[in-house]
Amino acid sequence: MDYNMESIRELILNYIELDEAEWEHCSQMLKIDTINKKEIVLFQNTVCKNIYFVVKGLLRTYFIDQRGNEKTFHFSTENTFATDYESFLKRTPSHYAIQALEDTIVITISLEMHESIYTKLRYGERLGRLIAEDYFFMINDKIKALYGQTPLERYNTMNKKFPKILQRIPQHYIASYLNITSVHLSRLK
Repeated sequence: MDYNMESIRELILNYIELDEAEWEHCSQMLKIDTINKKEIVLFQNTVCKNIYFVVKGLLRTYFIDQRGNEKTFHFSTENTFATDYESFLKRTPSHYAIQALEDTIVITISLEMHESIYTKLRYGERLGRLIAEDYFFMINDKIKALYGQTPLERYNTMNKKFPKILQRIPQHYIASYLNITSVHLSRLK
C-alpha cells in the first residue's frame, strides 16, 4: 500500500473502525496531489472544493483584511487537514486562502467523497461529526488565544502545537499568526 494512502487510513482509524471493503471504497476516491512552494490552492472569495490532508509539507490558511494586509489564521502540518470547512459544506465563497509554504504532498478529498463517506461507511456520519468537532476546537482555540492570552502565551502555545515551526516558516507569517509585529516576535524569541 502507498505510504501516502496509509497515513490517511491511519488517521481515519483514529476516529472510527474501518474494514477492508470500506477502505477500498475510500482509497479509490482519494487523489494525491503535489503543491509547489508558494502555490495557492484556495483563493479568498472562491468556493472551497476540497479538503487537503497534508502528507508531507506545510500549508498556511490566511485571509486578506480590508486594508489589504495578510493575516495568517492557521498552519497545517503533516497528518492534519487544511480547508475552509464552511465554504466547503455550504458551497459559499471562502473567507480564507490556502497556500503551500513548502513543497507539499496532499491527499485531496472532494465534496463527492465527503458525502460518500457519510453514506457508504458504517460509521461515516460519526467520522464527519468528529472531524467537524476537531475543526470547531481549532477555531475555538484560536479565538480564545487571541482574546485570552498574552503574546508570550500565544508564542509558547504555538511552539507546543507546531514543534520546529520557527525553522520552517518565515518570521512575518509567524508574527501574523500570533497577531503581533515582527519586532515583537524578535523580542519574544
